[in-house]
Amino acid sequence: MNEKTDKTSKHLNRYRELGLTIAYYRKLRGMTQLQLAETVNLSRTHISTLEAPNMPTSLSLEKLFDIADALNVPVKNLFDFRE
Repeated sequence: MNEKTDKTSKHLNRYRELGLTIAYYRKLRGMTQLQLAETVNLSRTHISTLEAPNMPTSLSLEKLFDIADALNVPVKNLFDFRE
């Protein structure tokens, strides 16, 4: 395994939980993936991949902050993973 794969594997559950939490707040706000994507200037496919539990995808802090703002939630709430 290369270094990048090792890091992705190490944080797989965190990526999964973050994506599921973003999906939770997006649906709570009544937004589609396309609406969120357009608001934060990402593709709908990227949002879909972020939310997919088996597709770990990295995200810049800037975009994470943009997503939190678009969903009107504090960034820390996106890391309040439910057990």
